[in-house]
Amino acid sequence: MEWTEWNPGLDNDADTLGRVYATLPGLAQEEINWLVQLLENPRSPLALTGAIDLFAHDCVHILLGRGLLAQDEAFVIGFTMGTSKTIGRFQRAVFKFAARCLYPKIYRFTAQECRVFELGIEAGKLSTCSEIYNVDFRRLLSEPLGKIRRMLGIDTAFLRFMYEKEARLFPNTVVSRRLPKQVFEPDPEPYVPQPFVPPRRANLSAKTIAA
Repeated sequence: MEWTEWNPGLDNDADTLGRVYATLPGLAQEEINWLVQLLENPRSPLALTGAIDLFAHDCVHILLGRGLLAQDEAFVIGFTMGTSKTIGRFQRAVFKFAARCLYPKIYRFTAQECRVFELGIEAGKLSTCSEIYNVDFRRLLSEPLGKIRRMLGIDTAFLRFMYEKEARLFPNTVVSRRLPKQVFEPDPEPYVPQPFVPPRRANLSAKTIAA
């Protein structure tokens, strides 16, 4: 499968992390551009809040049900940073400047993708998931994705809601068209409007009152 087509989605709670990870095409950590690693590798002295190694980053892609296109990357990076709950405007501005102007062309974000990055930040902050960049995913490879999501506080219903918001903002992209959609459960007892029946008038005869 081409890396542009890889897209795990969210309907895979029963699959293990390791099984889905094995399907992922990608690069080794050392193949990533040095400037990208300068800001995004946790071992870098200039790493931004939410920096994460490549293996863990790929695992976050899987848990969020996102592919590998730039719009997906923007959301995943934003979500990861957002789970710090403390990421500030300065670090966000540094990242967006680097991603738009300094990174090699293949890694660069457009203005639209920077907006998706901010949407990811919002989702990470609102999520009950905390500091996902500190999780040791190698210990979880044999666990089902549904269990890992519950353990980490990743609510797929919330993600679907955020993805609907993303798709409405950018409806014409390949990524938006394949984002997981919200699932609406049918009401087991649907409301059926009843015809109006006027209430009976009370019997207020003298005999009734006397009683």
